[in-house]
Formats: sequence, structure tokens, C-alpha cells
Amino acid sequence: MQPYFLPYIGYFQLVNAVDTFVYYDDVTYIKQGWINRNNILLDGKEFRFTLELQGASSFKKINEIGVGRNREKLYKTLKQAYSKAIYFQKLDQLLYDIFHCDEDNLFRYILQTHSWIFNYLNLQVNYLVSSEIKKDNSLTGQNKVLDICKRLGAKTYFNAIGGQHLYSRQDFKNEGLELYFIHTSESLPKRSIIDVLMNYSPKEIREMLKNYTLV
Repeated sequence: MQPYFLPYIGYFQLVNAVDTFVYYDDVTYIKQGWINRNNILLDGKEFRFTLELQGASSFKKINEIGVGRNREKLYKTLKQAYSKAIYFQKLDQLLYDIFHCDEDNLFRYILQTHSWIFNYLNLQVNYLVSSEIKKDNSLTGQNKVLDICKRLGAKTYFNAIGGQHLYSRQDFKNEGLELYFIHTSESLPKRSIIDVLMNYSPKEIREMLKNYTLV
């Protein structure tokens, strides 16, 4: 899965559900996608925050893009939004660290923020980075994913529900792989994980991570 900045809980369900999670950092950055933006609640209304980027282009890979200069502004916005949330005091330092991290590479920055969140939730995550895996880089789309799976000796591949239009269960089966999609319960918040962290305990969130179905 591509790295996303403070994604919704479904992303973390996927990370938590698999034996090995692969950060897909060496694929093309999609402008106007969700890699650097998400929603929070601000004054009781949906508010979309966007992390500024440097050198963002649909001709570049995610790991070739830099982080812009609005992190301090975003920190103040999120602090204002959640200053009265039940777990704000416990998370204020984490929030500060996320937005004051000195990593300027987009992928490495997102990876660091995810690591902090994993630690806070006490999740044991085994992950690999796509650009560090020996594979056939001439392949694209589903074929590239299949190549990675086979090189890692995978038997089953999980993807987010949005991947249903990208991957064919029959094509995976032909390569000896089972394909499943994680469908996050409709009862769970679809906003940024920050919204969830601010309103629920780590124990409650770990239970939420199990609240999905495989399709």
C-alpha cells in the first residue's frame, strides 16, 4: 500500500491484519489523491487538511517528493481542533513530534509518523519497503504487485476495499495467491486516525482494528 499521511483507521486495519506489510514507496505520486491529505473535525464540521509538498509531480515517485513548509500551521490547526478531546493531553507530545519531525522526504516522514502511532497503540508491525525489494521494476500495476508477492513467498494478499477495481481474484489465483479485500465497518470513523486517537484509548482502538470483514 502507498504511504499515506495520517490516514483513516482502515489503513491501520490493513497493517495490523497482515504478517508483512509492504510500503509501496516507489510508485508514481498521484496528484489530488489522499497521500498528503485527510479530514478531521474542526468546530464540529468536516475540515480537510493538506500537507504541503515540494517537487510534487505525477512524473515522480512518492519517495522522490519532499515535504513542504506548513507543518507548524497544521499542528496549530489540529491542536485547536482537538484541545478539548478526551485524550488530547496524553497525545499532545505525539502531535507535536509528528508536525515537528525534521525529515523532509515525504515517504520517510510518513514512515516515521506511522512508527510513532504504532508505538503509541502498542502494535507489533513487520514491514518492508518496496524500493528495497529486488523485483522487476519494468512491471506496473497488478503485475508488479504479483511480482512482489511471489518474491516474498506470499500465499495470500490483502488490500484495501478500494483496490477491488484494480486487482483480479482470478489473476491472483492463477499465480497461486488468494486475494482478499478489507472492508472497514461502517460504524467506524472515516476521518484521519488523529480523530480516532483523540477520542478513544489505545485498547479501544486495537479492538476497532479487528472490526472489518474480508471480501
